Amino acid sequence: MTSTKLDWQALRPQTDNYQHYFPQAPGDTSGCFEKTQARLANGLQAFSQTPIEPALMLVKVAEYSQYLTLLRNQLTQLEASKSSQWCGGQYTLEGNQAHYRAFNGPEDNFACKSNQVDIADWIEPEQLFGCVRLFRETLALEPGLLHRLNGGTLIISLRSILSQPLMWLRLKQIFLSQQYVWLSLDETRPLPIFLPTMPLKFKLLIAGDREALAEFQEIEPELSSLAIYSEFEENIQIVDDKEIADWCQWVNSVAVDAEIGAIDADLWPELIIEGTRYTGDQKTLPLCPCWLARQLQDAAIYSNDKRLTARGLKSALEARAWREGFLAQRMQDEILLDQILINTEDEVIGQINGLSVIEFSGHPRAFGEPSRISCVVHPGDGEFTDVERKAELGGNIHAKGMMIMQAWLISELELEQQLPFSASIVFEQSYSEVDGDSASLAELCALISALSTQPVNQQIAVTGSVDQFGNVQSVGGLNEKIEGFFQICQRRGLNGKQGVILPVSNVRHLVLNDEVVNAVRDEQFYLWTVSHVEQALPLLMQISWNTEQGACLLRTIQDRIAQMNQQENRHRPWPLRWLNLFNLN
Repeated sequence: MTSTKLDWQALRPQTDNYQHYFPQAPGDTSGCFEKTQARLANGLQAFSQTPIEPALMLVKVAEYSQYLTLLRNQLTQLEASKSSQWCGGQYTLEGNQAHYRAFNGPEDNFACKSNQVDIADWIEPEQLFGCVRLFRETLALEPGLLHRLNGGTLIISLRSILSQPLMWLRLKQIFLSQQYVWLSLDETRPLPIFLPTMPLKFKLLIAGDREALAEFQEIEPELSSLAIYSEFEENIQIVDDKEIADWCQWVNSVAVDAEIGAIDADLWPELIIEGTRYTGDQKTLPLCPCWLARQLQDAAIYSNDKRLTARGLKSALEARAWREGFLAQRMQDEILLDQILINTEDEVIGQINGLSVIEFSGHPRAFGEPSRISCVVHPGDGEFTDVERKAELGGNIHAKGMMIMQAWLISELELEQQLPFSASIVFEQSYSEVDGDSASLAELCALISALSTQPVNQQIAVTGSVDQFGNVQSVGGLNEKIEGFFQICQRRGLNGKQGVILPVSNVRHLVLNDEVVNAVRDEQFYLWTVSHVEQALPLLMQISWNTEQGACLLRTIQDRIAQMNQQENRHRPWPLRWLNLFNLN
């Protein structure tokens, strides 16, 4: 079992095969919603064809105006194919009495055309339900949004519902009864006159994120179970050229809606690279209209004319990274000034460079930095001490990873008795909570190094989690981790021997910046992929884990254990040695 050294072409998506799509991309954008959001388009069509009895739909979507506008536009197109009719009627006030009659003409004060679609992103009860106004002893009835959507569809933000429960209770009552009852907005003051009810039917589409939908389902389990459900897909999986063409058409529709300039053909490769970095997958591109519009608008700012070019987008991304790079710069300075000790040279027993992703609350950009993981071994009763856990700085997932890697090691050693060593593993100079299992491969290598007294190459950093069979599993934040270690090595001086070991299953998640790609191409920095623990150990310690002939780490550890057991038996009182000899204890 050997590791694989990655070529520089594998470090980001290759766009050469898609070049013929880019010049034709600005064509007709009609139908792109149905191509990129097929499930949601099907749900909206089913919702549109459902009779008002009443009809409810739940859509999982970010509660931004761009998303709600997309839903409105799609429903408006579907409703436009139907024949519309007039709904509502006329309220008349005569002294202290009010009368209502059904629709007689478009001039009726509560008349509207059916099939209308509108949005209530954030709305107050007075705007939604209308109100009764008394001015100088003159009564006036003002219709609300519901009256203007009689026979139509209301798209409402779930945030409005959850934050205004009384408004929702009244909206639900109208929605289910299909009758509008006039109520005073001030509970302490009743209506000055009695107002007859009016028939009011509408479809209701509730849009919100997954957490809000879960809360709504707890509040309204019966309604939720009867609703049509769909969701906006935030990304598209690239299977063949068709998905690339659909994505280009979608991006152009976003540019048209945002009234952004024309897109040059050379911008598309840069946008694809940035998009795959955003999704964290070389075969996945984002569909979020807000994110796409921001990239295009930033590119327009840095373009000399109204056209969007690759140079403009690249300049915008570099400027954004520089603006948001203060904290990462300070952390690197701390390492370079030896305030945080990270060794990128020599070899050390029981010490390894792990990789972490740092996220600060209120800071828009996560960044990676190396973490020094150390392990010491001493005679003991076989206990593996996770210092982070003991100090209550380690999360549950980190503790789980520690126990899994210990289980693999004990299984490999095939001990007939208790391990005569105890070990202590710690993230050095870590003063906040450590969680996740992405460092379990590095911790396991440090433990093996300490047990075998074999030094670890400090020029190589490690990331990856392990299972109980020693398989190396994928981790998150890979690009930030690699770039964080690379920047430290670069500022200290690349020597052509530094690099990172990563899981082979993470290769599709690599979308690295130009500096790392160029360094790998020039053989100044390396990336190795492994699928098993045994593949990482020769890279770090220049010796295999287990071989039939010659020295190996497993045999070294077993010999050391046997030697320790002999020393313990030699120091025991003679009755205990005698009992142990005949296996009577």
